[in-house]
Amino acid sequence: MKKITLIVAMALSLVANDIIVKESCVDVTTTAHNIKDIVSSKGLSVFALINHSGNAKMVDMKLNESKMVIFGNPKLGTALMQQDMTVGLDLPLRILVFKDNDGKVKMAYRDGSWLASKHVLDAPIKEKKINKAMAMFVKKAGQCSKD
Repeated sequence: MKKITLIVAMALSLVANDIIVKESCVDVTTTAHNIKDIVSSKGLSVFALINHSGNAKMVDMKLNESKMVIFGNPKLGTALMQQDMTVGLDLPLRILVFKDNDGKVKMAYRDGSWLASKHVLDAPIKEKKINKAMAMFVKKAGQCSKD
């Protein structure tokens, strides 16, 4: 019963934080590289690939394999920052790819509505565009085969 309660609590906290988590059918490195390739092919800029687990290893700490892809569209980001400069704290966009404690590879990202809820933005079309793009990126990056 405790395990079920913990799972429900974790699921609710993810929804409350507007974090979307999807499973990948491929390993962390492949998933992260797929994301980089997909966003690049869509004309977005890939700014960084951060190897969190590699950084942990450098300081003799253990962390499940995890990498974060940081990317964006300077035109879209600039338009949002023109409305509220503090949105720059949450841009560029990012997708975290990680192996969970059960060995499953997951991809996590924030729902676009999170930006609007934390900043003074009037950009529902841009928010929908972000949501649609992020969903497509993770779907393609983590698919089992290249159908």
